[in-house]
Amino acid sequence: MDATMIISQIFLPISLAIIMFGMGLNLVIADFIRLFTYPKAVFVGLLNQLVFLPFIGFSIIILFDLNLSMAIGIMILSLCPGGPTSNLITQVARGNIGLSVTLTALASLITVFTIPIILSKAIAYFTGDTAVVIELPILETMLQILLITVIPISIGMLIRKRNEGFSLRMERPMRIASTVLFIVIFLLVMIANKEDLIESMKEVGLATLLLNISTMGLGYLTSKFFGITGKSQISITIESGIQNGTLAFVIATTILNNVEMGLPTGAYSIWMFITGGILMWRLGIKEN
Repeated sequence: MDATMIISQIFLPISLAIIMFGMGLNLVIADFIRLFTYPKAVFVGLLNQLVFLPFIGFSIIILFDLNLSMAIGIMILSLCPGGPTSNLITQVARGNIGLSVTLTALASLITVFTIPIILSKAIAYFTGDTAVVIELPILETMLQILLITVIPISIGMLIRKRNEGFSLRMERPMRIASTVLFIVIFLLVMIANKEDLIESMKEVGLATLLLNISTMGLGYLTSKFFGITGKSQISITIESGIQNGTLAFVIATTILNNVEMGLPTGAYSIWMFITGGILMWRLGIKEN
């Protein structure tokens, strides 16, 4: 097993699970009940993820007149939900963690069904091949969400319920630990994939930067339009602009069996870590 495999299949999932556990220490059941009592923020977040993001991705493809592989790679990214990384950034940036986790979970479940439909249509549009059928591994995707997100958060919430004092004492150390893990993951991904990342930045660096910034801007503006402010606005901004790059890479390289289509994910990951890191510093670390 090479370094890239160790990082992506062992270190990264374990690190994200630890981060999710830390989030659980700051959550109570009421955080989730409150969201469905006042569902506007959930609606806006899902609207961005499921409707506006694919439209922005498609517009960027047309704007940059990307070749076939890059176009489909960008389309895959814009169809993916947020992932554990968006939850981490939200936690450190002092957003609404309950909202972030809820949006990630709901969007992940919904996109298992929407990605095959929309991506098949997009591939047919770009290639003229209407016979393309995309199938996602539904059980595998749901199991990934369960193991990396739901179970660690639930364990953290259970500890919070039984020992609130301990959970409150751990809030600052876990935020610091999450930030350190974020930086380590970023550096390891860069080192392990440096050759592919250089190539991807040459091909679609500017297009993926625009995708990242414009979708974050979308989250901020739609929140403001619907009167959503404070922590929930931070969460929607991050969830709208930080996509599940791991899922996108799996779809490109494993399901579509095209490594070149995975290049936009490499470029996007760099921008995602940079803009996410800026938000974490600006809204979270800087205030400590």
